[in-house]
Amino acid sequence: MQARPAAVRRQGGRLGSGTMSRTDARERRAAPGAPGARPTLSAVARLAGVSPSTASLAFSGSGPVSEDARRRVLDAAATLGYAGPDPRARSLRRGRSGIVGIVLEDSLSTAFRDPVNIAMLDGLSDVVGAAGASLLLLPELVDGRPRLLDAPLDAAVLFGCSIRIGDTVEVVRRRGIPVVAIEGPPLDGVLDVGLDNREASRALAEHLRDLGHRRVAVVTLELGPTRRVGPVTPEREAGGTSWTTLERLRGVRDVFPDAPATTTTGSLVDEGRRAARELLDVAAADRPTAVVAQSDLLAAGVVAAAADLGLSVPGDVSVVGFDGIRVDDPRAASLTTMAQPSHEKGRAAGRAVLAMLDGGHPEPVAFHSTFRRGTTTGPAPA
Repeated sequence: MQARPAAVRRQGGRLGSGTMSRTDARERRAAPGAPGARPTLSAVARLAGVSPSTASLAFSGSGPVSEDARRRVLDAAATLGYAGPDPRARSLRRGRSGIVGIVLEDSLSTAFRDPVNIAMLDGLSDVVGAAGASLLLLPELVDGRPRLLDAPLDAAVLFGCSIRIGDTVEVVRRRGIPVVAIEGPPLDGVLDVGLDNREASRALAEHLRDLGHRRVAVVTLELGPTRRVGPVTPEREAGGTSWTTLERLRGVRDVFPDAPATTTTGSLVDEGRRAARELLDVAAADRPTAVVAQSDLLAAGVVAAAADLGLSVPGDVSVVGFDGIRVDDPRAASLTTMAQPSHEKGRAAGRAVLAMLDGGHPEPVAFHSTFRRGTTTGPAPA
């Protein structure tokens, strides 16, 4: 015969019948050292000799509670091992989780190899954390399923130039929670924290044109969810879903309409190196004299590929990047680039989320990049 639970086996007193009243059960669960117990605020209040509301005020630090009562509550909490109100119960009472989701297109390990993402996260956490909210980092998909379907969130911020933004936004809409997109396309119900990607890329292309370059190629960020690499054909460009990639490409094409482009799987030095070898390892007459890389990490890879092939930068080929981050490779430490305010973008996203959660209707925000000339561009070779 299976043994009866210890709480039922115990005899004597009110337990002689083998049953336990609800009050006794609650007290026992709140008793110090009870297996699996989570002490309750009511138990703390009883031990301290105060009402539950007074105990709650003593923990929150608000309201008129005498120092003596506060001390007794805190002493009782220490005796029972009570760490504070159950956050799950508090969330249910408020109807909120206190969590803002950060949706990343890549795995977490890949996403945070990019200093731009780190700077945006720092800015966002500065604002949201100061308001008492927590951040939950989420990849867009887990085992092919949108993680946003059931994650406990009050709001979502889409990070990293999302390549699935349409699908992700549709999931968020069904849940009815606020959403902010950093560098997303115009979408109903989504607040955009934008960047002048097209205008900034056009300025980089104009810089190269003014230096006499005519054969200019582009190494792009990822173009769509398949992350297929290789030449960007008109068909692939028309079907592209990454707003940042497309806008930066359009900016170059405003100046060099026929500029060839090759795509990568994302902002990684190794990807820039691989793509640049495809562009540069050709006859001199066919080789571009300048390469526009859509991130500084990709640009560092282009500089490395040029060195692999015995080409000098900027003597044989000029290279420009985008972002304005610090690059560890000394050959690319002084890139000609567009510096973007990544930290401020994150702060703006945080302010927008808090305003929306308070019932406000903040306006979209647009940031501008700053041209920074380095040592990786020079006159086109004769």
